[in-house]
Amino acid sequence: MKLRKVAILLLLLSLWGGTMLFADSATQKVRVIINGNEQDDGGLVADSKTYLPLRQLATSMQAIVEWDNQSKRATVYKPNVHMFLFQNNAVFGNVSKGYQAKFKVFAQIDNLKTDIVAVKVSIFDPYGKEKVIQTESVSTSKDNFWYATDEIDYKFEASGKYPIRFFLKLKGSDEWTPVSEKLISSQ
Repeated sequence: MKLRKVAILLLLLSLWGGTMLFADSATQKVRVIINGNEQDDGGLVADSKTYLPLRQLATSMQAIVEWDNQSKRATVYKPNVHMFLFQNNAVFGNVSKGYQAKFKVFAQIDNLKTDIVAVKVSIFDPYGKEKVIQTESVSTSKDNFWYATDEIDYKFEASGKYPIRFFLKLKGSDEWTPVSEKLISSQ
């Protein structure tokens, strides 16, 4: 009787181990690197197809993901957003550490294929602290528009990269989605 139980247990463990080995070989993890940055969640390869996390990929591409839970459908929108920085009607860019600047942000948005309710422009210091330059509700039925902020007075206190990001808020959402970024370097 004991021999029979041991044999059954060995058979079950062998089947379980073989199943786990097969499952591991059927799906393989993939490292995902976008613009030189390894992503937290990797992808999977199954049946000779690579699957990547959509939200993470869209965020890296500065795209918008709309999820419809009822139809189980994800839609990705990638508007073209071009930002320009101006100081006294001249193009503004890299600065020296400690520089105090007054500048404006101008954005041209086109190929917008979804409804939005607001825009936001923010600057981040090299440590990631956000300062909102301007937030504004928008009502546009166009797929393109221009947006300009009021003048901001900002001091570049540290050396490093200062990203300026343009965000959109989708109709029916409380989340801001970054869709464009400009970098100011401070030396």
